[in-house]
This record gives sequence, C-alpha cells and structure tokens, in this order.
Amino acid sequence: MASEARDPLLLEEPMLILENGEVYRNPTEIKMSQIVLPCHANHCGELSVGQLLKWMDSTACLAAERHTGCSCITASVDDIHFETTIGVGQVVNIKAKVNRAFTSSMEVGILVSCEDLFSDRQWKVCHAFATFVARRTEAGKIHLKQVIPRTQAEQMEYSLAAERRRMRLIHAEIINDLLNSCSSQTESECLDYQDAVSAERTRVESVELVLPPHANHQVSTFGGQIMAWMENVATIAASRLCNAHPTLRTIDMFHFRGPSHIGDRLVLKAIVNNAFKKSMEVGVCAEAYQGGEPLRHINTAFMTFEVLDNDRKPRSLPRIRPEPVDGKRRYQEAIARKKIRLDRKYIISCKQSEVPLSVPWDPSNQVYLSYNNVSALKILAARTNWALTSEKNKVRLYTLEENQMLCFKVETHVAMAAEHVFLLLSDLKRRKEWDHHYQECEVIAEAHEDDTIYRVVTPSVTKGGNVQDFILLASKRHPCDSGDPYLIALRSVTLPTYPPTEDYNRGEVLCAGFSIWEEESSFTKISYYNQATPGVLPYISTDIAGLSSSFYRTFASCSTFLEENKASLASLPTSALGENSGTALAIELCCLVNLKTISCSWILCLFFSTNWACF
Repeated sequence: MASEARDPLLLEEPMLILENGEVYRNPTEIKMSQIVLPCHANHCGELSVGQLLKWMDSTACLAAERHTGCSCITASVDDIHFETTIGVGQVVNIKAKVNRAFTSSMEVGILVSCEDLFSDRQWKVCHAFATFVARRTEAGKIHLKQVIPRTQAEQMEYSLAAERRRMRLIHAEIINDLLNSCSSQTESECLDYQDAVSAERTRVESVELVLPPHANHQVSTFGGQIMAWMENVATIAASRLCNAHPTLRTIDMFHFRGPSHIGDRLVLKAIVNNAFKKSMEVGVCAEAYQGGEPLRHINTAFMTFEVLDNDRKPRSLPRIRPEPVDGKRRYQEAIARKKIRLDRKYIISCKQSEVPLSVPWDPSNQVYLSYNNVSALKILAARTNWALTSEKNKVRLYTLEENQMLCFKVETHVAMAAEHVFLLLSDLKRRKEWDHHYQECEVIAEAHEDDTIYRVVTPSVTKGGNVQDFILLASKRHPCDSGDPYLIALRSVTLPTYPPTEDYNRGEVLCAGFSIWEEESSFTKISYYNQATPGVLPYISTDIAGLSSSFYRTFASCSTFLEENKASLASLPTSALGENSGTALAIELCCLVNLKTISCSWILCLFFSTNWACF
C-alpha cells in the first residue's frame, strides 16, 4: 500500500465555485493532521490503533458539533477495516464531515490517510461511519437541521446514509438471528485439539480510573478513550495466544450502550473467542461502576487480529481450546461472525472488479445483498454530468460515459401521486399489461418484506436463439423522509436450487432501477437508470444515434398503463396503500441480456437488451 504514489480514493473532487467566486467547502468538514511520535507508537514502532481511534472519534465529534451547534456524543461506529499500519515519523490525515442528519442523530463519514513527508506519497488507511447524537438541553430534545448536499459526492453519501441507517437499525436483530442459525451448525467444529491453547490463558481483565484528562468537554468519558482501552486489552489477549505482536485488522460494528463519567472505574475484559487459520477474534467488554453500585454495561466489541511474518504476510495461528458452556458458545458464535464478516467484505467492501456478476444468495447475506442492490442504484442516480442524447414528447434519453462504462438515464413525468406509481411499478404480476417482453415470472422466495427473489423468462435477444431466464433479487425502498424518492432496484443472484438449464440462456442483471420523485402532490418524475459496459453498444446504437425511438415507445406504454390504473388506486384509503406497498412484489424494470454477451468485470453494471422495451 505504501508503495503507491496516491490512492485514487484520496483524490479531491473538482472544485465547486460559488456565485461569489469562493471555492466551496463542506460547512461541516473538519480536518486533523498528526505526526506520529514515539509516544503514539507501540513496541513495533507503529501507530497504536487505540491512539488512531481517539483521533478519529475526536475529529468526527467536532464535525458533528459544527453542524449541530451543541454537544454531541458517539452512539455507534460501523465496521472499520485497517488496510495498513502507520509508522513513526509519518503523518496521519483525518477528514470528517456530516453526511446526513436525521431527527436527533447524524452520520459522520471519516477518511484516514497516511502521508510520507519525504517521498510525498499518500495512501488510504481506513474509512468509517460513526453515528452521533445531539445531547438534550434544558429546552428538551434537539431536532437537527438537514444537511444540504452540494456536490456529486455529497449527494451520493447523503443518499447512501439512509440505507446505512436502515442497516444499523436492524443490525442487532440480524446478527442474533444469524448467530442462532449458524451456531447450531457448528457444534462439530468445536473439537479438542491436542496442541490447542486454552482460551482461559488469553483472558485479560484490567481496571481504569476515569480521570479528568480522559473526559471530553462534556465531562463524560471520551468515546475514543474507551475504544483505546478496549483495543489495549484485546491486543494483550491476542498476544497471549500467539506469543507474538498481533496486528489489528478489523473492528466490528458496535454501539455505546451507556455513558461513563469522571470517577468511574472502567472494567475491561478480553478473551480470544476463536482462532482460525490466519486470524483470531477477540471479544472485549467494557463495564463501569462507582462505589458499591452494580456494573453498568458500556460497550462490547469484536476485534480481528493477524500476526504478520517478516514479509508482512499473515502467519498460521495455534488452535484454541474453549472452556465448557460460555467458552464453547463464544467459540461457535465467532465462527458465525466470521461468515457474516466475509459476507460484508465480499458484497459491500470489495472493489467492483473483484466481485462476480451474480453473488450466491442465502439468508446470512440477504441484508448485505439488499444494501448493495439499492446502493448501486443510488450511486448511479447521484451522478450529475449526464448528456441529453434525444428527446421526444417530453421523454428524455441521457447518456454518461465514465471509466469505460456507458450509463443511461430515461426520464419522464406523469400526473399521478408518486406512491401510486411506486405501487404499480412494483407489482410484477401486472407487467404483461404494458411490456410484452415478459413472458413468465414466478416468485422463488420472499426474502424480506422489501426484498423478493424471482425467476423471470423473457424472449431471446437473438433471432432463433433460446429464450432467457433470470434469477433476480428485487429490492424496493420507501422514502426515508419527504426529500427522498421511492426506489425499485434489481440485481442477479445465484441459487443452487435454480441452476442454468439447456432450454434457457441464463442472463444476468447487474444494476438498474427506477427513482420515483414526487415533485407535487399529483405530479411525479420517473427516472430510469442503467449502467453498461461498451460491449453492449451494438444493441442500443440506433437509439444513441437517434435512428430509433424504442425507448420512447416503451416509456409511453408504461405511462399509459399508469394513467389507466391510477383511478383504481385513488379509491383506496391511505392505510391500504401503505399495506399494499409494504408487500407488493418489487422488481426492477430493467434490461435483460444473455450471459454469454457480457463481461464479468463489475457488480454494478447492467446491459441493455436488443430492444429498449426490456428496460
């Protein structure tokens, strides 16, 4: 990582010049730069992760307070993956800004990079998303002002923040369900290896007295300080297993359950839950008390460590022997969490070129596939440099070529409530009423109230060829608040119970969808987005060149369908519409294309078929 001259993720956005001639800068943005001194480093001469966590939390808190104008506290931190270590003498650059504010909480994005002053190199260390809550005042609960995104990147993060918030709200429930289902399947994996290290040997307990230097400006224990103490005892536990200096790679998402104050005794406990081939999971718990009062649960975290050899490669670790009852439970749950961790990294965090078009679906990764599906559509919708290619009767076709990818947007308006449009376009059972390209459709699984898996059969895209079938995960979202659109998104998934057959050409959908905006009470803008590689150009060259208007005919048919059916929806009460929209079968109105004609290079791409009627 350090050998790279500059990480592309660290490149600044093009400058936005305001009307007064000044260069725009996000009003909530906070930057911190710290040179790593020996007092910040561990015994390996590398920046202590605990110290880095304190700097990150401090920077993020300042960004949150700049937006709110009042004191804020850390509520939670999403997964953090540390890509590289930082050495003494190097500079840590931290940038934090508020991505979106909700009623009383806000998401703060944090980007950490390392800079070598002597070679002028910079590279990414990690990024994180933290949730901060405005503290109540004497006047009562604080209602936050909204963030107004100004740039393309800000608009993208603003939109994705709503989806990340949705994941946080259901995170605990999802984790518990997956742990219960996975733990029952791992009984046989808990074996008594002869050379295994007893888990009790790795147990650590330490007490810290919270003093004024450990408190923030609100006289509460600094959240970053608690995280630093937790990282310290976790490192000791990991060292006892491997008799070496471990490197922290990942901290799972965690929540602060309660506050701590000056004078508290903070009890920190850590133990290695499980050791895998080249990594180990350490569980850490922080509790507080004063005097003779009972312990208060402050936080629990799970940290993944590696031990690097001389070539900076992870080395093999000894087996762990769990103690009966609680030890065995922790051992089994660690296996489940490892699978969850890999799913998140594989589906959400990987570079797009590293992920296949169709990701295998199972209940354990459903929430992450749904997140990826909707986020891909939101990222595409946030782009701003679209070029108008053609227009007919107020139906507009836009294109955007970027990074060797060709993007399309079709836009129109209908005199109809957005909720009604969303409900009709989400009902796949009525697709044949306006799109003759859909021949068959069956529901394979109701993965979630807002996520359904279908098998769809469409005509062949080539004359005389086999018909095509698709295994599709359809995801839909209602607006998070009044300024958000309704969304319908779809991507292909793989199911072992529905393998490709000789009678059908298995096609794949990568990323496409509808964004439905209510501009007035009965006037709605419908935008269809699609992303494709240059290999699909022969299929749509006539539309791009203006020699065909099939995109207009299809959208006109869709608009007619909506107009003809709005009367039946208008007669329904609002409550009934809400119930129907919560259970309607959501499917993307997207292009479907033969698997043989597409490249497997990007998870967020989608090809158009021969006729735009398949959008």
